[in-house]
Amino acid sequence: MKAIMYGGGNIGRGFIGALLSQSGYEVTFIDVAEPVVKHLQEKRCYPVRYVSSQGYEDVLVENVTAVNGNDAETASDAIAQCDIMATAVGARILKFIVPNIIAGLRKRWAAGGKPLNIIVCENLMDANKVVEAMIKEQLTDEECAKFDETVGLVEASIGRMVPVQTEEMKDGEPMRVCVERYGFLPTDKAAFKGGVPEIKNMVPFEPFDFYLKRKLYVHNMGHATCAYLGDLLGLEYIYQSIDVADVRILVQNAMLESAVALSKKYGVPMEDIVMHITDLLHRFTNAALKDTCMRVGGDPGRKLSADDRLIGSSSLALEQGVTPAYIAVGAAAGLHRYINEAEGMEQGIDSAKQVLTEVSKLNTDSVLATLILDMYSKILSGATVTDLRHAADAAKAASLQAII
Repeated sequence: MKAIMYGGGNIGRGFIGALLSQSGYEVTFIDVAEPVVKHLQEKRCYPVRYVSSQGYEDVLVENVTAVNGNDAETASDAIAQCDIMATAVGARILKFIVPNIIAGLRKRWAAGGKPLNIIVCENLMDANKVVEAMIKEQLTDEECAKFDETVGLVEASIGRMVPVQTEEMKDGEPMRVCVERYGFLPTDKAAFKGGVPEIKNMVPFEPFDFYLKRKLYVHNMGHATCAYLGDLLGLEYIYQSIDVADVRILVQNAMLESAVALSKKYGVPMEDIVMHITDLLHRFTNAALKDTCMRVGGDPGRKLSADDRLIGSSSLALEQGVTPAYIAVGAAAGLHRYINEAEGMEQGIDSAKQVLTEVSKLNTDSVLATLILDMYSKILSGATVTDLRHAADAAKAASLQAII
């Protein structure tokens, strides 16, 4: 069995490619980083290190090779002949890999090849639709019909935390990837064509929208909240931030607000999501990952956009009758960081309103904007994280009292 892993970076090598190899596939990585390609061609293996606060375990990922993505002929030949394919190149790079995918599909169709499932492992909402649009834009009408019949674009939810790899993490081996042990891969069961392949730790699920929202509105939202509160405390690492009692309470309660909303919307048992939150809180304490508040909270504009982790989860909560008092604290702290990093902006209510209007697409008189601005005002006035927790507690209590 042959698999293509398009992207030989941290997720490609540290997660998806490793799962494919461990599932019995001969894995060909496609990448343009010549040192990575050369190593995989020569060694046909690479090391992955599972790290935790208790130590680490090294494993060797074998039965792998690579081709350079700039060699369009060889790359498209590999795609034409594979049994399964996955991508993990980053949202901005997707458009550059489309020509090779199209060339591979055309060769596959000409040879009468069987259906191809492409597991799309990108940190991008509706990634499958984005990739489909990019591909079909360059196909004829007849090819588009063939594509619909034979190609499954399968969204995946990437839950494994893989930080930026430092020289210390590489420990003298440039191809080593350090990762946490968590390794489940939820995928969109309904998107597969010609049956669901057997891949280690893959969890096919439908409706898959629940898993996407759980990842974004529980995992990513909680992670970002932890990072932004860490910023306020002047802390460098995520594990330092989550070890602060008030931060942990705020993050946990924010995730619980999302959990209640998700449970109501999708009919998933609350207990299942609570167990996931408990696991996440423990994973955030992994000091060996050395994941920084700077990295996790990076690109605050995207994280504050209307459908993303902070505003999107808050909107879903309100839609389901849940007051997002604790999520609002994370959003306010994210707002504070956004303004700090924005050129020509100064901290203040006017700037905050501008960001919520232009970035988050909120009416500043809305319930959500009012809640976030109230928390932001407290940050401006020098409120401690404990003060913010008390404010969120009070807002939550008031909302519950109104229901009673």
